[in-house]
Amino acid sequence: MKPIVDQATSRRRFIQFLAASPLFAGTSVAALAEEGVFPQRPPDPFVWAPRDYDHLISSPKEALDVFDFEPVMHKNVPPAHFGYMTSGIDDDVTLRANREGFSKFQLRPRRLVDVSKIDMSTEILGQKYQTPIILAPVGEHRTYHPDGEEGVARAAKTGDHLMILSTQATATVADVIAARGRPIWSQLYATDKFEVAKHHVLSMERQGSIAVAVTVDRTGGRNQEDLARLRRTDTRQCSTCHDNSSLATANRDAPMYEGADLSGLTNTQSPALTWDTVKRLRDVTKMKMVLKGILAWEDAKIAAETGIDAIIVSNHGGRADESGRSTIESLPEIIAVAGAMPVLIDSGFRRGTDIVKALCMGAKGVAIGRPYLWGLGAFGQAGVERVLELLRTELTVAMQQAGAPSIKDLKPSMVMHV
Repeated sequence: MKPIVDQATSRRRFIQFLAASPLFAGTSVAALAEEGVFPQRPPDPFVWAPRDYDHLISSPKEALDVFDFEPVMHKNVPPAHFGYMTSGIDDDVTLRANREGFSKFQLRPRRLVDVSKIDMSTEILGQKYQTPIILAPVGEHRTYHPDGEEGVARAAKTGDHLMILSTQATATVADVIAARGRPIWSQLYATDKFEVAKHHVLSMERQGSIAVAVTVDRTGGRNQEDLARLRRTDTRQCSTCHDNSSLATANRDAPMYEGADLSGLTNTQSPALTWDTVKRLRDVTKMKMVLKGILAWEDAKIAAETGIDAIIVSNHGGRADESGRSTIESLPEIIAVAGAMPVLIDSGFRRGTDIVKALCMGAKGVAIGRPYLWGLGAFGQAGVERVLELLRTELTVAMQQAGAPSIKDLKPSMVMHV
């Protein structure tokens, strides 16, 4: 006959089990166990394998997901540089919204489909790539690791990723193209002086860029509190590396600004950027014209009607303004009016399932920023390669789980808003 164990005894034993777990050492659960009180149910699912940030990965291959790289980057990179990378705006509401937005969409997988072979290849503006995962433009890679933009480009080459180079890059367009092994896109901060913007565009085209992505969401100031607070903890003297006495001196060594007349320049972004400015820029180049930072269907409609070649749905990774809205939530209304104009998207993408949701909705490509910077700051080029490998692997699995053997098989019906 089995011994009878009453509910109180069972509960007490369970609490004692929890209290003995290293997960709850020194926590209120242990105290509750001693009192014999447990006011609520334990978490379900229970966290059996938490991340241990006291024991960081020591090589890229140890990483199980892209998040494993960020604490290593935090250890390696100076506080001010890390703060610039990690900061959002004000209360970081938009920064968090970009991640939370994905939970508002569910996948509707199809079954009984042969997914033994997965084709992730896609075509963007006439160029075919083996993956829809794009490297978003991020400035000054060498502030995170000596491998810099060339190392990132070589990592992009391993998986045939499209790379978009920042205006604030620490390498030339030509050098990055040489490292990448094929043409790239260049991102443009138009500045408040059209002659400088024109100089940038002509330089990009001359060096081999095939498209210019004009950033349209950096038109005002921004309150990057995390940057300011982390900068206070940085014991280095910033002026030994950065001469910020004027924009001309601050950018004199930036490759993109070489040969530009910076006299009278007061802003590397452009608060006066308009559709007329975009037209003027189009008139000086044969490169494809892409607008980066579109969030409203009205702007997407104008872009499509005026012949813009592509747009990138972006809120600058939560770094441009505190809209509080994620890009994945903005995507459907923009797809609805884009017509044949390709729509790309960035901001907050960290998982293969995130990417699949955007592709189902109609995005042609998904750009990532912070994850590959985490890899760069942690292990240089090898870290970026691993980040991209993990994302490609997760995307492959997510496509198999969705029942889509190719990108074209990802349909709007496979995702629903909840």
